[in-house]
Amino acid sequence: MRHESVTVEAPAGLDFKAAGYVVSIVSVLFLGAVAWTKENPPGWYYPVLIIGMATSIIGMGFRYLAHLRQKRELHEAKAEAEGR
Repeated sequence: MRHESVTVEAPAGLDFKAAGYVVSIVSVLFLGAVAWTKENPPGWYYPVLIIGMATSIIGMGFRYLAHLRQKRELHEAKAEAEGR
């Protein structure tokens, strides 16, 4: 009688890294909303606040894209290793 192992992939479930980035984006929006209420800000205040919030959110997006690329590369490497 032959004994062969069978591999069954489990469902991926919640992507905690994606959830973390969403929470970070929401926190940037909340902090920006609080900072927006400053009385008598200098003329440069609001443009700098908006640019800071935007760059933070864009940076999180880039990190998440890098995470997705890394997951894809690991999946491809695993598939290649199993194919040999």
